[in-house]
Amino acid sequence: MPPRGRAVNDSLTPENLTTLAAALAEGRRATVYLREPNPSLGLPDGTSAKVVSIDGNTVTISPKGVNDELPYEAEELRITRNAATPPAPAKRAPAKKTPPAASVRNAEPLQPKAEQVQPKAVAEQPKTVAPQSSAPRRVKKAPGGVSVTIHAGADNDWSVTVTQGAKRPTKAQPVSPESVSRAVRELGDPTARDAVEAVISHAREEAARRVAELSRQLEEARTTLAALEQDV
Repeated sequence: MPPRGRAVNDSLTPENLTTLAAALAEGRRATVYLREPNPSLGLPDGTSAKVVSIDGNTVTISPKGVNDELPYEAEELRITRNAATPPAPAKRAPAKKTPPAASVRNAEPLQPKAEQVQPKAVAEQPKTVAPQSSAPRRVKKAPGGVSVTIHAGADNDWSVTVTQGAKRPTKAQPVSPESVSRAVRELGDPTARDAVEAVISHAREEAARRVAELSRQLEEARTTLAALEQDV
């Protein structure tokens, strides 16, 4: 039986990672393919995926047909759709036949030995085959941490954005000052609570000053109107 060819490791190389990172930096589309199927998402091996970001040996991708971004290791991806074909084993050259030795004429007859020694039977020891341990499947990295950022505008308009791992921050969502104040009080962090309360307190003072100014202007307008009505 001819020797079996060794499996070809067609996972992403450091050179592949460098090429993909350069494509992302230039704003071009970078595509990789899954080396193994993902039954939980219904993805067969060879599924194409768009590269979102590269962090060391971790490649964040968006597989075709999946509306999410998933972190994969470089060993789990390849640069081509189809797996590399292992090289064909080299054919062994047929062994050369050795010509039989020429018979010797007039050979002297063999002298029988005085004592024939019986060969000892040697018990063949059974070969112990070491069990082959299956290589453990690489465990996918846990998702990155989550960062929640609260923004306060000049007109007391508040918004919040969320960043998860290497993903881009979500679109800012408006929130009310009351909900922000209540959330930081629940956190129990005095620094965060005082910072938020200072912004809200300043906005409250500005609103009160504006109301007072508008009330003064309204009173002046009423006085002017009353004087005009008396002259008629």
